[in-house]
Amino acid sequence: MKIFQREQRSLFGEILDWMLTPLLLLWPVSLVLTWLVAQGIAGKPFDRALEYNVGALAQLITVNKNHAQFVLPLPARELLRADDADTVYYQVLGANGEFLSGEKDLPLPPEDERLPPGEVRMRDAEFKGLDLKVAYMWVKLDLPQGRPALVQVAETMEKRSVLATEIVKGVMLPQFVILPLAVLLVWLALVQAIKPLNSLEERIRARSPDDLSPLDVEAVPLEVVPLVSSVNDLLMRLKDSISTQKRFLADAAHQLKTPLAGLRMQADLAQREGANAEDLKQSLRQIGRSSIRATHTVNQLLALARAESSGAVLSHQPCDLARLTMEVVRDCVPRAMEKHIDLGFEGVEPGTEGATLQGNPTLLKEMVRNLLDNAINYTPSTADKPGVITTRVLVDPFSKALVLQVEDSGPGIPVAERELVFQPFYRALGNEADGSGLGLPIVLEIARQHHATISLEETRPGHTAPGASFTLRFQHNLHAA
Repeated sequence: MKIFQREQRSLFGEILDWMLTPLLLLWPVSLVLTWLVAQGIAGKPFDRALEYNVGALAQLITVNKNHAQFVLPLPARELLRADDADTVYYQVLGANGEFLSGEKDLPLPPEDERLPPGEVRMRDAEFKGLDLKVAYMWVKLDLPQGRPALVQVAETMEKRSVLATEIVKGVMLPQFVILPLAVLLVWLALVQAIKPLNSLEERIRARSPDDLSPLDVEAVPLEVVPLVSSVNDLLMRLKDSISTQKRFLADAAHQLKTPLAGLRMQADLAQREGANAEDLKQSLRQIGRSSIRATHTVNQLLALARAESSGAVLSHQPCDLARLTMEVVRDCVPRAMEKHIDLGFEGVEPGTEGATLQGNPTLLKEMVRNLLDNAINYTPSTADKPGVITTRVLVDPFSKALVLQVEDSGPGIPVAERELVFQPFYRALGNEADGSGLGLPIVLEIARQHHATISLEETRPGHTAPGASFTLRFQHNLHAA
């Protein structure tokens, strides 16, 4: 039951509903219970008066010549006189059931009921269309046959009803004043209790758009602390995300500035006076290289953005890592052959048990492609001394983890720079290889989304060309059925 109906849920209204609805539902129940209790309370003094009258009349029964007699003196008649509200009836029957005095037609007790003599009982009855409360008692007489006499005193119910009504009025009428007052006090208490939330709302609205500092947990009620803590956590994550975006945009602008400046310079050289056909061709070649580099940088930026936001966009499905890796290796073979690089694949075959993981095939292929592009870019190779790049997909026989390795015979990466190479736009010093510095950050982000850990080691420690080995371990792979 909703007392206050609203289109949109309100915390204030919900609390008010849960407090007032039981109160208003219990009030009629309280009224009924009060009436029943009042009936019992109102009847007790009148029941005692009837019991006294039965006992008084029982003492007036005498025995004369083996016959029961009943004489009602004047004081007793005054005692049984009807008052302004109710009518009192009485009946006295002898040992043989003969009528001695009172109302002859007054209802008798149940025939199967035989009470001990001298014990007074109460019952409800109807006489002349009126509801009666009857007190009766069997009186033992000193007669040979030993049967008891019966004495009954009955009274109508008017005084009882009047007294019960007065009791109910005395109890319930004040509640008609107390109930609205209670509703008002509950309303005021809720308004006062919800003020900290209004204050919190005002503090949040008063903040400047760039203020992402945490909210004060001490200034809110204890019940609201988890909500404020969650908001603070969201603010910190939002602050980190905005900082990352700003840094990313600044780095991206810096990286795109170089090829764009090269394009403009080469265009200016091509337009200078006295430039011959060879100079023009050289400028065009430089323009082509700069445009390729800019395009590659933009594509890498888009790939990184897609990888960072794919958790909420792209769905995961069972993926055969061996098959995906072989497809990427096959696509990279022409570029490796141009540089005289020996590119190969080792490990499990597609369809092998344990080579399947739950992931996104597009991102997984992008991850393998970036690892291979990085290895091809940084592996020196000539026709006389070709470089070697090996890609492996293995299943650890002990942990059952799925492992992806990409090894090359390049110069390797110094220990001091192995953490830095996974940062956006970072490139190892002293290396002239083309690249945007985004390939390995893309690999790291995709690996993180697929619950994989990545490690970087030397392939041949102590050699002039130690090489680099990137190893990814997928802990939560889904085995093929």
